[in-house]
Amino acid sequence: APDRVSDSQARLQLRSGGELLIDRGAGRVLARVPHEVRPDELVHPYLAPAAAVIGRWLGRESLHAGAFSVDARVWGLIGTRESGKSSTLAALTSRGCGVVCDDMLVLEGTTPLAGPRSVDLRADAAERLDAGEPIGVTGARERWRMRLPPVATDLALEGWIFLAWGDAVSVRPVGAGDRLSRLLGERGVRLPPARPEVLVDLAELPGWELSRPRGWDSVDA
Repeated sequence: APDRVSDSQARLQLRSGGELLIDRGAGRVLARVPHEVRPDELVHPYLAPAAAVIGRWLGRESLHAGAFSVDARVWGLIGTRESGKSSTLAALTSRGCGVVCDDMLVLEGTTPLAGPRSVDLRADAAERLDAGEPIGVTGARERWRMRLPPVATDLALEGWIFLAWGDAVSVRPVGAGDRLSRLLGERGVRLPPARPEVLVDLAELPGWELSRPRGWDSVDA
């Protein structure tokens, strides 16, 4: 059955099989899946879509994005699947940056809300960065989980970094129309936004596209 979301209940299909049933009035999320679910699986990935739907009920916007902090400012990190988003966040935290979230960025207006204190890595990233503990197949893939320290909760969103692959490390500014289009494509819930003006506010923040070669030699640069 397709996803169903109303103002009081939601039913979401899971890629790994099963579904999430969310009851707004009861304040309850039920994971109905064909296998036993460990607590670390509930933290991620099962919590992410539930957070996106509940956030929408509360008037919040959500994006499939990571986020990191530098000098008390938060930058949203956006990339398609296998764009290196989580490995970039892991590399940043090892260099002293704070990580706000790994996979689902929930926003109260333009204020970022901290996600679970973990980053999930693939095997090559975990080995290269010497980070993460193997937690087996979780969701639809095998994961190595890197635990994160707490992060401040009163940080301001400064702008956006869009990840891309290229022949060399380079940065270029992304125009406002392009920023809005990219943000719309990464919304956490594929439903009309609860507050459309928030998306415009988010798109007004500056953004840059960071291109780099597919290889670990470009990480430091």
